[in-house]
Amino acid sequence: MGRVSGKVAVITGAGSGVGRACMKLFATEGARVVGASRTQSNLNETLAQVRSNGGEGVVLARDLSADTAAEELFELAVRTYGRVDMLVHAAGVGYSWMDKSPGSMNDVADTTPEKWREVMRINLDACYLACRAAVLRMKAQGGGAIVNVASISGFQGLAAAHAYTAAKAGIINLTRSLCVAYAKDNIRANCLAPGFIDTPMVASIISLFDDPETADRLAPMRRPGTPEEMAYGCLYLASDEASYCNGTVLVVDGGTTARQ
Repeated sequence: MGRVSGKVAVITGAGSGVGRACMKLFATEGARVVGASRTQSNLNETLAQVRSNGGEGVVLARDLSADTAAEELFELAVRTYGRVDMLVHAAGVGYSWMDKSPGSMNDVADTTPEKWREVMRINLDACYLACRAAVLRMKAQGGGAIVNVASISGFQGLAAAHAYTAAKAGIINLTRSLCVAYAKDNIRANCLAPGFIDTPMVASIISLFDDPETADRLAPMRRPGTPEEMAYGCLYLASDEASYCNGTVLVVDGGTTARQ
């Protein structure tokens, strides 16, 4: 018997990284999974991995920052499986986005209004839209669980990536506010705050761990985390095992923030 057997989970960012790991783990643990990300080919690969392990799921390629995308995603979930019990919102961009969008991960003085709005739209607006779609359906069905993937950068100051850090801070406090507003509706909302995770999002800086001295400064465990380790955190927060966790920010960072 899996930890989320019989549940339906909507998972964003499912084409790679933490979202893909969540799709695979939640399906292994008995959930029917509905995944979304921008790129159909990545989603197809994720779904093939889910099905090769005996899991069940469907996918939808959408830009989740578009106003209608979350509604389309949740409509697909309800149409296919009848309900939505869990949302894991893992979609977003990080340091690797500056390769596609130069200037998007700069400090405030070097971030144009256009780049600021771009990152906020992808990282924060998309979270709002996904949470809104989830809350509307979970209230109607009597409850559910929301897990938003933020970052330790949501409560740390950084020299750059100011739009990113502001968006992640917004996700954290949005999640806490969802808890306060909707606990009465049997909806739990919690947050995962990863540190350095070995995903395409931070591929440009992950080589810093090759130097033992630098690695020690980045994380006392001297290595980046894995998407699978983050997925286990999301699974716990979404499952009934965490039935009294609400408004929690679960830090999974190998000890990075322990030095503060």
